[in-house]
Amino acid sequence: MSELRSRAEDQQKIYQRWAPVYDRVYRGILRDGHRKLAALAAAAGTDILEIGVGTGLTLGHYPRHCRVTGIDISKHMIARAREKAKRENFEHVQALEVMDAHALTFADRSFDAVCLPFVITLIPEPERALDECARVLRPGGEIILASKLGDGAGLQGAIETAVAPLVRHIGWSSAFRIHRIVAWAERRGDFAAADILPVFPNGFFKIIRLKQRGIAG
Repeated sequence: MSELRSRAEDQQKIYQRWAPVYDRVYRGILRDGHRKLAALAAAAGTDILEIGVGTGLTLGHYPRHCRVTGIDISKHMIARAREKAKRENFEHVQALEVMDAHALTFADRSFDAVCLPFVITLIPEPERALDECARVLRPGGEIILASKLGDGAGLQGAIETAVAPLVRHIGWSSAFRIHRIVAWAERRGDFAAADILPVFPNGFFKIIRLKQRGIAG
């Protein structure tokens, strides 16, 4: 079994356990990040793809004029998101599908913004997933990520690295570094980090806006 497949199956098991209680645990602490991420996505355009939609905690924050598609690797999370969208009458939500972020089934240039709320640190091959985000993004669009992202410096960086194996078992990662995302953008050359914004609590979480450089077409 490949390492990628093994890690994906581990995540499925984690998300199956967390799906029934995820909203109760994370709704409050992630609300500021979800709200700001949705607002930035809506400012970038109408057609939005959310990768790692989970139980749908972000869905209610998008303006109703948007057209939102959500995907997640976990069928258990998607089931919860579909229930929520139906219960809350989220007519702006176009589709909620089980899908691998490494191999999106959407056509090129399908979305104005691609959002990744608190999921990039958990994707086994994040650069490969970001390449897929770039592929389905329209010229001038944005990739917007919210996550626990550190710079690896000082005592905090050492602690984040030390606890990484432990927090992985609850579906989190503490050792992912901001520079990894910035380096991806720099290698490609067609994206720039427009903003790195601190969010609640006290900048522990951050939002990164990756703006696609203007391309004719």
